[in-house]
Amino acid sequence: MQRRDFINLTVVSAGSSLVVPASVAFAGSKDNAEGSVYFTKENPGRWSKKARGHLPNIELKKDGNKINVTVTTAHGMDGYAHYIVKHVLLDQNYNFLAEKMFDPTKDKVPVSNFTLKNYKGYVHLLSMCNKHDVWLSGKKV
Repeated sequence: MQRRDFINLTVVSAGSSLVVPASVAFAGSKDNAEGSVYFTKENPGRWSKKARGHLPNIELKKDGNKINVTVTTAHGMDGYAHYIVKHVLLDQNYNFLAEKMFDPTKDKVPVSNFTLKNYKGYVHLLSMCNKHDVWLSGKKV
């Protein structure tokens, strides 16, 4: 293989590796990641017995053009031994909107409050446990 061909092959390979993740990213439909990379009520994967305490519960309250989003995970906060690390709020296209990190030495219950303005559509919520991975729930606003 000549040097120029090798360089072209390297550039094409590197470029294709940047495109592939976009095609396997969350597309709002079931994919191979559900039940293995992240977990849902419908597909708890290897954590089927852990779903109830790890799924984020989303409560929405509308106040004019504001939507108050309250998220609770029914999970204990046992110091750094076992706790909810954070909640992440995503829009209907799985774009980041906000997050709340928890301090297991201070936060006794994993509850997050977010405010959205002029938002319509679906919101997704991730709840991350330090032992039992990431859990996804969603709700239409």
